[in-house]
Amino acid sequence: MSDTLHTLVAAASHSEDIRKSRFLAQAAPVDTPQHALTYVQQVSDLSATHNCWAYRIGQDYRFNDDGEPGGTAGRPILQAIEGQGVGRVVVVVTRWYGGIKLGAGGLARAYGGTAAECLRLAQRVPIVTMIRLGVRCDFPDLARMKARLKDLGADVEQETFDATGVTLHLRLPHDVVEDAKARIVDISRGRHEAYELD
Repeated sequence: MSDTLHTLVAAASHSEDIRKSRFLAQAAPVDTPQHALTYVQQVSDLSATHNCWAYRIGQDYRFNDDGEPGGTAGRPILQAIEGQGVGRVVVVVTRWYGGIKLGAGGLARAYGGTAAECLRLAQRVPIVTMIRLGVRCDFPDLARMKARLKDLGADVEQETFDATGVTLHLRLPHDVVEDAKARIVDISRGRHEAYELD
């Protein structure tokens, strides 16, 4: 497994029947804990026996056993997320009880295994760390500045015009920041430099 963390392209699901209980894992890419909790609410089936979940977004993580014995559901789902090398993701595993008790080890394997298989089958993309830059720009340079920075994957989040020029707020991949800064100095012939926002 590489060191690059991935996230999901889109929501994914996978179900398994384990000793008469049905387990449905549903996973989605998320950017904030609130987004993760909203997804949990949206996909949880209130008629099911349990809706257990976990999310990891950077260093933030949470998990919930939803009434299953402590450590048998939420933590194995979180371990599946980490084991699959994904982040910025939430996984909900819903269980419909089929009448056969699985025991603590069986539950952990069922929840963790269903979550891991869901993530394994999902389409992924590398997580790219984005940086926000601000830059001052003279009117005659604006079109060229935007075009040359767009080539680096920069998105213009905000443009503020005043009598002497434009202030741009940009969002771009962190690995092109130095190149972007050099282009800004070049295009403005040394009159303007980028500065990091946040």
